[in-house]
Amino acid sequence: MDFQERILHHFNDSIDAKTYASEVLPPFIEAASQMMVQALINDGKILACGNGGSAGDSQHFSSELLNRFERERPSLPALALTTDTSTLTSIANDYSYNDIFSKQIRALGQPGDILLAISTSGNSANVVQAIQAAHDREMSVIALTGRDGGNMSSLLGQEDCEIRVPATTTARIQEVHLLVLHCLCDLIDHQLFGSDD
Repeated sequence: MDFQERILHHFNDSIDAKTYASEVLPPFIEAASQMMVQALINDGKILACGNGGSAGDSQHFSSELLNRFERERPSLPALALTTDTSTLTSIANDYSYNDIFSKQIRALGQPGDILLAISTSGNSANVVQAIQAAHDREMSVIALTGRDGGNMSSLLGQEDCEIRVPATTTARIQEVHLLVLHCLCDLIDHQLFGSDD
């Protein structure tokens, strides 16, 4: 297989993953958007976390709410828990890497806030602890997962929402996660600020 064939293979795999996800995920994405909108209407905020590429997705999402997505509108309260290196490294050093998100949630999270917890495997220990801390703070959780949902899936209750990408490859799951996040941004804007047509 030459390089261009490999590239085409990646494109086709990504298209297939998104096509399959489009058949399964829309009701969950809609429900998650409605949860986020209700939290924002009630003066809540959205806290997001994840590791590696999922940390990047957390930051991407929070920046598009806090700044803007595709239209001019007021800023919306969202915070990625992945960006403060002094906080992250002090918690990891003094306690455990598994505590880096949960300690922030216990300090910053309020009842009615939303935790957006992102993990392609659903097994990231620090994201699992973040979900537990969010529940302790009476926050709802929106989990972006893949594969079988992992340990995160079993922690979710009736007030939570899991958007589980039906794929097994990390790259494909991450690609669908990004599309899901863009869908959420669009739906939030549409529900809060009306049609931009």
